[in-house]
Amino acid sequence: MRLVFAGTPDVAVPTLQELIDSPDHEVVGVITRPDTTAGRGRKVVRSEVGVLADAHGLEVITPRKMGDPEVAEALARWNADLGVVVAYGGLIPQAVLDMLPHGWVNLHFSVLPAWRGAAPVQAAIAAGDEITGASIFALEAGLDTGPVYGTLTERIRATDTSGDLLARLAVSGAGLARAVIDGIAAGELIPVPQDVEGISHAAKITTDDARVRWDLPSHIIDRTVRAHTPAPGAWTTLGDARIKLGPVTPVDGQEIPGDLSTGTLAVTKKAVFVGTASGAVRLSTVQAPGKKSMNAADWARGSHLDGTEQFG
Repeated sequence: MRLVFAGTPDVAVPTLQELIDSPDHEVVGVITRPDTTAGRGRKVVRSEVGVLADAHGLEVITPRKMGDPEVAEALARWNADLGVVVAYGGLIPQAVLDMLPHGWVNLHFSVLPAWRGAAPVQAAIAAGDEITGASIFALEAGLDTGPVYGTLTERIRATDTSGDLLARLAVSGAGLARAVIDGIAAGELIPVPQDVEGISHAAKITTDDARVRWDLPSHIIDRTVRAHTPAPGAWTTLGDARIKLGPVTPVDGQEIPGDLSTGTLAVTKKAVFVGTASGAVRLSTVQAPGKKSMNAADWARGSHLDGTEQFG
């Protein structure tokens, strides 16, 4: 099949590579988000998908919106059979969906209908789910509502961050995408409507979502931090400073030096503990404003903490 690929970040790269390597299909064009600028020198940064496509000599377009005329023009020029979407980062209007003979399919990182929306992996970790996965479904006007061609499941490990889990799902999802596209090409797959029960939604993550609330139990704080690592990064405040936190470990009373109130720090030679609504957590890494991330005990020593401080 002649394929159009739409995607942007690194989690989309394994699927694009899988399709490029397929002897049975041809990627005839790639759509990705526009280049951005970063750093003090305002260097132009290409998306990870754009970089891979360039390396393979594929034609790439970077429209501001999928409804821009250049998209329709490119699709007509590419004469593709099927569109494949992985974490593109923009909505595809119905007129564009209707342009390809076999429509468009989307790789979504949950077992639909659970966690429809922008941040399914983060939502699954934050909710304490034990199992998640990936789904390939036919795109339609609704948000992640289309019929499903295939799914896979993945156990969420106790220490998984969203980055860890997404990395595994990106790889296994690439294999699922290729298998589904093979099945569509052979005329062997019919998508199945999603179940009307078990629907949940995962809204786009905001910076405020990643703020740690120390008045919650330690296991909830653990999930919150892991769900927002590496992006946007879990954080708290110490005085007027915003402190970024790496994954934390809930600890029982025997490990805690003293009785800690919520948000209060306890510092030992080798560890930093913070009180929560139930028990405490041990910090792993801390990043102060303008500094690099460092071991929590080293941060405490360098900051001359005496154990009376409290996170906000």
